[in-house]
Amino acid sequence: MKNLILPLVFLFCFNVVWAQKKQQYTFQNPNLDVEKRIDNLLSLMTLEEKVAVLSTNPSVPRLGVVGTGHVEGLHGLALGGPAGWGGKGKKPITTTTFPQAYGLGETWDVDLIQKVAQVEGYEARYAFQKYNRGGLVIRAPNADIARDPRWGRTEESYGEDAFFNGTMTVAFVKGLQGNHSKYWQSASLMKHFLANSNEDGRTYTSSDFDERLWREYYSVPFRMGIIEGGSRAYMASYNKVNGIPATVHPMLKDITQKEWGQNGIICTDGGAFKLLLSDHKYYADSYLGAAAVIKAGINQFLDDYKEAVNGAIAKGYLTEKDIDAEIRGNFRVMIKLGMLDAPDKNPYAKIGTAKDTIDPWNSEAHKKLALEATLKSIVLLKNDPAKRLLPLQKEKLKTVAIIGLRADQVLLDWYSGTPPYMITPLQGIKNKLGSNVEILYAKNNADGKAASISKKADVVIVVVGNHPVCNAGWNDCPVPSEGKEAVDRQSLTLEQEDLIKIAYQANPNTVVALISSFPYAINWTQENIPAIVHLTQNSQELGTALADVLFGDYNPAGRLTQTWVAAITDLPDLLDYNIRNGRTYMYFQGKPLYAFGHGLSYTSFSYNSIAFNKETLEKKKNITVSVSVTNTGKRDGEEVIQLYVKSIDSAIQQPIKALKAFQRVAIKAGETKMVTLTLKAKDLENWNTTKQQFELEKGQIEIQIGGASDAIVLTKKITLK
Repeated sequence: MKNLILPLVFLFCFNVVWAQKKQQYTFQNPNLDVEKRIDNLLSLMTLEEKVAVLSTNPSVPRLGVVGTGHVEGLHGLALGGPAGWGGKGKKPITTTTFPQAYGLGETWDVDLIQKVAQVEGYEARYAFQKYNRGGLVIRAPNADIARDPRWGRTEESYGEDAFFNGTMTVAFVKGLQGNHSKYWQSASLMKHFLANSNEDGRTYTSSDFDERLWREYYSVPFRMGIIEGGSRAYMASYNKVNGIPATVHPMLKDITQKEWGQNGIICTDGGAFKLLLSDHKYYADSYLGAAAVIKAGINQFLDDYKEAVNGAIAKGYLTEKDIDAEIRGNFRVMIKLGMLDAPDKNPYAKIGTAKDTIDPWNSEAHKKLALEATLKSIVLLKNDPAKRLLPLQKEKLKTVAIIGLRADQVLLDWYSGTPPYMITPLQGIKNKLGSNVEILYAKNNADGKAASISKKADVVIVVVGNHPVCNAGWNDCPVPSEGKEAVDRQSLTLEQEDLIKIAYQANPNTVVALISSFPYAINWTQENIPAIVHLTQNSQELGTALADVLFGDYNPAGRLTQTWVAAITDLPDLLDYNIRNGRTYMYFQGKPLYAFGHGLSYTSFSYNSIAFNKETLEKKKNITVSVSVTNTGKRDGEEVIQLYVKSIDSAIQQPIKALKAFQRVAIKAGETKMVTLTLKAKDLENWNTTKQQFELEKGQIEIQIGGASDAIVLTKKITLK
């Protein structure tokens, strides 16, 4: 009852304040032009109040302005979890917890990603307005590109392809912010701008690459998130970009604001302001640094800044006008969130204010979506056609051996919240099989237990994978193949592969479930084990989804979003940001262990024909590509139709191929579907460094259609004009 009274009192007081102050100030008029509202608000604020608004709390108590701060939410609202995001000394609030972002990417399902983000945004509103917890500016999605599997934060990214990541970013932004014409449900603050994909040395190293890669690769997901998704908030990264710290880089204003239309929040990363002096050694003192940060476009600091900003003002490095120009962005976002308006004007203000009988994270609808997202994220890496071990037939099983420490865990990462419940793989399999099948479990092979129970079983399920926070301190990852924020991976070799060998030697009917935040070079496993599935950490429904796939109640259709190389020596130096030097499926010349887009099914599909609505693609135009696909197997299933483009006669260096459209489609056994994909001319443009603009290069290109980047079955040429 106490938890309910406090929010009701808060809302009552909030409404009373609005009733008393109604039309007292011009900025409170929701029908007035946004910029005029902000003009009025700034005219009423003191310099001290303006400096205070440079924090993540843009409130002005004297004027009755109640702002909202940030929360984490890469794969569900985080108001708890290993990092204690619920607040120091506060009991965590449970929230719906989905697979890691890397796993959400492996769904290849744009509509699903938008639904996941919509649920997260709703829960953020609910927690904020009912329990006065959290905030409405959500630090998600991570639009960075996972160009190298050694990157410690690979788990936060959707994958290695710029177009793919941008498409998923747009969906996530739209889901968080909602579809109301005037107000946002929550605000999407994308991370981390720009080219932040090494952890070791991230606070002082420089990500170096040419202008074409800047425009055509690294910035693409952010550009799409702003222009197509409507995000008006992002976080600058720790690293330098071509020698200039991102926190003070001209790109913040010159490109994201002036070209793309970003006009909201641009914040530092945690502690990044001080790192300009301590690690980058870029300024002689904090006053010069503070002035440069604000003039570059930053309007929210994620560390102590007031002394430095006030000093910069006192020394004449910074003026009140400079501050006014930047903090306008904070208030634009607050207005979109309805924070400056009476609650009855904003439809999202009603969330959590009714006498709800059940919190949304406990609702069946949100649990169901968590399960759907987890099911769709599972990638069937291998299913030996000679053995067809999967799906397992539970009616034919008497004894099942489950092996591995990860089998009895659901591991949360640094940006996770606290789920309302967690179902481990072991529990999920027990729930699936019931009491009719004997289940034997061993964490490892201590005293020969793993080998012993494997011999007794009809089938062995080995569950392996990384620990998302390395089960260690902040800068520590004792296991070489593991990584996380602040620590890059030193190896791609799965240390637990020896456990797989022991199980397989005892029983060749072995299935491997690799639950990991990034790729592994599991060469022996791929060569010997008859069936392998991949999924990521973190989902509250992890065990249920895995059991549904293993026992055939769900036909997997997830796809990889990163090239899984066979050896660490296949990768260029980690700090080599020029991806043309053999990085990602677009430029890698070798044979990968698993290709970008790879993923199998319990059924089979044939690609019958490809047709275009026109043979020539002109600037600012689209081509409709129709693909006929038949489910030739005996099970209903889903196929991810992927469209790649290969340049034929380009005058500049181009990728081997590049993804430009995709769609996940459900097709019943024996059914043929005509799937329509849209190829947009704007997605084929290259950056002309001389003219400083995107251009569509005339000539021929080849359209490639298939179920993976290395499984192209239909091709056709068109002309660019």
